[in-house]
Amino acid sequence: MKNRKRNIALLAVLMCVSAAVLLNWSYNNRWGKADSKMVSAVDEQLTAANAASAQSIHSGYFAEARLTRQVSRDEALQLLQSAASADCASQETIDSAMNAIAAMATCSMQETQIENLLLAKNFADCVVYIGNDTVTVAVPAPLDGLSEESVAQITDVICSETEYDAAQLNIIEVKA
Repeated sequence: MKNRKRNIALLAVLMCVSAAVLLNWSYNNRWGKADSKMVSAVDEQLTAANAASAQSIHSGYFAEARLTRQVSRDEALQLLQSAASADCASQETIDSAMNAIAAMATCSMQETQIENLLLAKNFADCVVYIGNDTVTVAVPAPLDGLSEESVAQITDVICSETEYDAAQLNIIEVKA
């Protein structure tokens, strides 16, 4: 009885596989061979879609980086404001908090200005972080990396817009 059930199941699987092979053969014979022009057109569309997808990935990274930067700045600003407005805050604490807030505002304005200038110089997107002793710039990079000309453009913009020099600059190449 056990062998009979197994043989029936095996026969059913064999019939299903045979039917699939027959249907596949029938389908391929009915539709014929692939048209080379159609294949190349589909390949071009897929290449364009992949390029658009890579651009979307870049845009998503940069948008998320800007959002993260803004959220952390907002949290720091809130802490500084609460420290400055505390009832027991000394004048020194208030002055220190106000100086930190002013420095944060200056850095934020410089970052935005540098990002806009780099966009004007034909960079697809970018994010700039100004820290205590460094400026970090993240830019989308082609597969073969940034050219020396691109690095020189970034360096020129940052050195002209800030008091930082090239040694204090970090360039991050974001690849898809």
